Amino acid sequence: MEFKLLRLDLTNQKAREEKIDEKTLRRFLGGRGLGAYLALKEIPKGVDPFSPENRIYILTGPLTGTGAFETGRYHVVGKSPLTGILGDSNSGGQFGPWLRFAGYDGIVVEGISEDPVWVSIVDGEVKFHCASHLWGKGVIHTEKVIREEMDTTSESVGSVLAIGPAGENLSRIAAIMNDKYRAAGRTGLAAVLGYKKLKAIFVKGSRQPEIVDRDRFNKAAKELVKKIQEHPISQSLHQYGTAVLVNVINQHGAFPTKNWTTGIFEKAYDISGEHMADTILVDRKGCWGCVIRCSRVTKVASGPFTVPTSEGPEYETVWAMGANTMIGNLEALAKINYLANDLGFDTISMGNTMAVLMELYEKAKKGELPEDKAKKLLDLLEDIKPEWGDPHAFVQVMWRAAYRHGIGDYVAEGAKRLAEAFGSPDSAIHVKGLELPAYDPRGINSMALSYATSNRGGCHLRAYAVSFDVLGVPKKFDPLTVDEEKVKLVKYQQDYFAVIDSLVVCKFNTFSTDIGDYVDVLNAVTGWDVTAEELIETGDRIYNTERLFAVREGHGYKDTLPKRLLDTPLPEGPAKGKTAREALEKYLPVFYQVRGWEDGKPKPETLKKLGLDEFLYIVV
Repeated sequence: MEFKLLRLDLTNQKAREEKIDEKTLRRFLGGRGLGAYLALKEIPKGVDPFSPENRIYILTGPLTGTGAFETGRYHVVGKSPLTGILGDSNSGGQFGPWLRFAGYDGIVVEGISEDPVWVSIVDGEVKFHCASHLWGKGVIHTEKVIREEMDTTSESVGSVLAIGPAGENLSRIAAIMNDKYRAAGRTGLAAVLGYKKLKAIFVKGSRQPEIVDRDRFNKAAKELVKKIQEHPISQSLHQYGTAVLVNVINQHGAFPTKNWTTGIFEKAYDISGEHMADTILVDRKGCWGCVIRCSRVTKVASGPFTVPTSEGPEYETVWAMGANTMIGNLEALAKINYLANDLGFDTISMGNTMAVLMELYEKAKKGELPEDKAKKLLDLLEDIKPEWGDPHAFVQVMWRAAYRHGIGDYVAEGAKRLAEAFGSPDSAIHVKGLELPAYDPRGINSMALSYATSNRGGCHLRAYAVSFDVLGVPKKFDPLTVDEEKVKLVKYQQDYFAVIDSLVVCKFNTFSTDIGDYVDVLNAVTGWDVTAEELIETGDRIYNTERLFAVREGHGYKDTLPKRLLDTPLPEGPAKGKTAREALEKYLPVFYQVRGWEDGKPKPETLKKLGLDEFLYIVV
């Protein structure tokens, strides 16, 4: 199989092709796996994320753009300005397939441009364009202008990846956006593109991804599609979108509310997928090649939160910007989501950071902050009063964060740095600097292990333990019972999901599929003879490669949770009185044993077993 990388040298405005050898490709597949391997080899130890030496890898995988089983995604990797370790993020829409159609399987962004630029890639032809007229503009306007300049106004042809003002102004919680509303949101990698002054990339072309055995592929793909479509979770996601989880998680008492001080939100139904379907929903939409179509097309026609027809909000957004800040108005959340997309923010990180600000403001008024810190906070807020449940204050602060004005300069740094700056570090709920998503591990205890051991920081997409603790996939557990079998499932999911992110396909497939389901389609595409056992070992290799980046950097490999989750019991609901300490303390030693790690570091024999001998120097 041929895998073509395009290296963009922004310093000299030059581009060159590079082919990844098939041995490396089989060991790391593409996407997240290949990105982790290249980053560990090419990004120097200790380099500042805001440095010309940091690189951004925008990568597809061998299955991207090949068929109708959720193959419309791409993966981004680089050193994170938010965490200081390896950052990565994944996005759907159309950009991944159109990048392959344009002639390349991945892009490596290197160096730094003196002035703002955007890049077009059309059927293998690469051009650098001046982006000064787009600098400071939102994502939606940027895409409109670029499409006009490329004479490609149909949104079904070609794709635009862009950053908003948040990325330009180096917000550590900025998202890389594509197709206007899709986000590679986590770990702040848009700020690295902003530092490099790369505003956007346009891709279009007619190249077809290689498929060695078309008949075998068609047969296997057809079986996959049937399996995915018929699964009840796929059908629920189609009917109500990702926000179908709001009521489910709230009923378990694990829906983080008011900056993680409780697990139940009394207005949960008002921001749920069911309520969205009855009110602001206009249509359902999917990424390229999608049969689930979980995305919501929504519109708020009138009132103070008018929003044109657009996409979202999703589950994580209505939680982070809703329950976590006590905003229970779905129309307001649609407006906040629309603005966050246009400004280019990660909605999980922004919602968590706003919740920290609201808690800091409350503490300042109660005299619970150091006097000098309270005064500074109130001075920077000017006339804004970020009180719980106030969407207007949220919008005002978010605008300031995008352009780093006043208090926005601190909010743009993310929850951890904001809380530390005003003398209340425990107010920030994060792991390794990355703000946590919408599942309280005090109420779903397998998530304690998932969050703590995630290589990119607080994340539900390294291992989605909710699937077995709540949804019963592959089997149902009591979410409040400590069970060592859960440890093996977390480890398995981490490896399985590493493969999924490297092929690159959608994780929603994993509710209805197992790793063996991808053997035939992958072999048909590549001509290889991989087995399910080889694929799961590949996932293990990828997970260890990511962990090695943190070990090499000297931080980010200690696996723990925020003090609030370890020591403060939930005050109400099914998990009342529970903390995450017992689960984490019992799970972690077992996890290290099955992983072949010691104190968060891979053992030399583990690296040798996985064929990672070239990185032994990091651990010996």
